[in-house]
Amino acid sequence: MASAENCFPVANGPSQPNFTIKYTKLFINGEFVDAISGKTFETLDPRTGEVIAAVAEGDAADIDKAVRAARQAFDEGPWPRMSGLARGKVLFRYADLIEQHTDELAYLETLDNGKPFLLSKYGDVDVVVKGLRNVAGWADKISGQTYKMDGPYQGMSLYEPYGVTGAIIPWNFPMAMFMMKVGPALAAGNTMVVKPAEQTPLTALYLAALAKEAGLPDGALNVVPGFGPTAGAAIASHMDINKLGFTGSTEVGKIVMEAAAKSNLKPVTLELGGKSPVIICEDADLDVAVDIVNLALFFNMGQCCTAGSRIFVQDTIYDAFVAKAVEKAKKRVVGDPFKPEVEDGPQVDETQFKRILEYIESGKAEGAKLLTGGCAVGNKGYYIEPTIFGDVQDDMKIAREEIFGPVMSVLKFKTLDEAIKRANNTAYGLAAAIVSNDIDVANRFTRSVRAGTVWINCYHVYDHSLPFGGYKTSGFGREQGLHSIHSHMQLKAIITPLKDSPWL
Repeated sequence: MASAENCFPVANGPSQPNFTIKYTKLFINGEFVDAISGKTFETLDPRTGEVIAAVAEGDAADIDKAVRAARQAFDEGPWPRMSGLARGKVLFRYADLIEQHTDELAYLETLDNGKPFLLSKYGDVDVVVKGLRNVAGWADKISGQTYKMDGPYQGMSLYEPYGVTGAIIPWNFPMAMFMMKVGPALAAGNTMVVKPAEQTPLTALYLAALAKEAGLPDGALNVVPGFGPTAGAAIASHMDINKLGFTGSTEVGKIVMEAAAKSNLKPVTLELGGKSPVIICEDADLDVAVDIVNLALFFNMGQCCTAGSRIFVQDTIYDAFVAKAVEKAKKRVVGDPFKPEVEDGPQVDETQFKRILEYIESGKAEGAKLLTGGCAVGNKGYYIEPTIFGDVQDDMKIAREEIFGPVMSVLKFKTLDEAIKRANNTAYGLAAAIVSNDIDVANRFTRSVRAGTVWINCYHVYDHSLPFGGYKTSGFGREQGLHSIHSHMQLKAIITPLKDSPWL
């Protein structure tokens, strides 16, 4: 493994084990190095707002250095020339190492992001390991087709890696989003430059060190922490990056796409914002429905692109549903994410914390009924109560815009046709759900709603075999499994003449 640099001891509290921050520098060409500028930035503990560590701040010069390393690794190095079987073996070793370091990675994720430690350990790390093993298994199964052409020719298609790929990842699921981009790109034979979110750089650097230990050649994976307007913009506009993946807000996604188009017209996979509707029909089991919406919205403190934040409830059961939903929300435990009983940790940083509170004030000002929550918790850190608004109207800000926090909007509807029309009346189209015991009703909704993922009587159920992505301004392109490997490859047609063949 690459040597540890600039170790920072983490203050130990009653609910947090002793742990040392090992990696805080840029990872370029297989080594941890300082930024060319010498600059660093502070990554903060959202539980307290205090500094965890100073991290090297990459900018355009460092991105260019990383791209040159990735280009050399692609053009001259072994990674794209290895058989799919050999690449898969390296990625399987990588997954094994990640699994062996589960506790360290989970501690880092919770420390840097604020999500409950049990979620980091049994959710996020598990997703990373399974996802990596999934694409590692596909590495030796990438194949094209042969075609009997019209005339004395044979045609065949061939999948080839793009070359150098870039990835800009968000702060809400840092490890999972890292591997959703890195795993398939590497399995396909590409080399990579990754910019983690400035709020949560620590696990990406740790994962880079484990990749080197697993045997990934130098330059095949480079990780450059930094800020969006500098390092992120440099990736999007770099002329020698051949493919780009971005997960984040719709607003930034448009900027990324424009930069990619204006540079070398590199293809971009965008997974962007959402304002996902959940339809609760009058035949639904109320307790089941309440459990589903509680998970749909409050999972990961509401910091989830697919969060079910618009809850449409049929008018005949509205009052009964609201009473149960409020009762359940009040029971959620908010606090130190290292304590096992805690369900909701802090929001990721002060900016997001203040933004969510502003949305809550907007809901009050526009006439929505605050049913529970709405306040900050404690006097240190970025904690917010699980919040539910009732009597929400479609044109209210809290019903139209992505809040990315624990704020649920509950709206009434009368008929399924009305619910479908209102569910689709949004710029977003990432996910949706319906809770009903009538399969005909459920099927009608799933065929009518404009969203990339639709759940029936469940929520936040994902699998590496299923495509994931959005409609409309929630982005385009699909990630996960074989879909994501093909998205990191180009398709080439090859034609060969056939002479004197009796089978023409």
